[in-house]
Amino acid sequence: MEVYVPVVIMFAIGAGFGIVSVVASRITGPHRRNRAKYDPYECGIEPAPTTSGPTKFPVKFYLTAMLFIVFDIEIIFLVPWAVHHDVLGIFGFWAVFMFIAALFVAYAYEWRRGGLDWD
Repeated sequence: MEVYVPVVIMFAIGAGFGIVSVVASRITGPHRRNRAKYDPYECGIEPAPTTSGPTKFPVKFYLTAMLFIVFDIEIIFLVPWAVHHDVLGIFGFWAVFMFIAALFVAYAYEWRRGGLDWD
């Protein structure tokens, strides 16, 4: 159980720093409330009212974010293998090979469909 003491201490320090930072900013920060602070930021231009309702947001941004997450998770899975590849042996090699092959198929499919073209 004493192996986890440093982890708990680091967690407590991190949580304490976060709580102290939030409380300190609420106490020491300015409290001037006005209408401009509650308006959405529009690069200095007054937002024009639209009668048609909310504007549509392109799905392309969501697809790009999802691609980033998928290929970022790939790195998360490859780092432990890179650290302990000598212990895993041939089984680890073939497991990572199949993992990379599956991701390559997904990457090629996305590339072929034009998901990586930024118009």
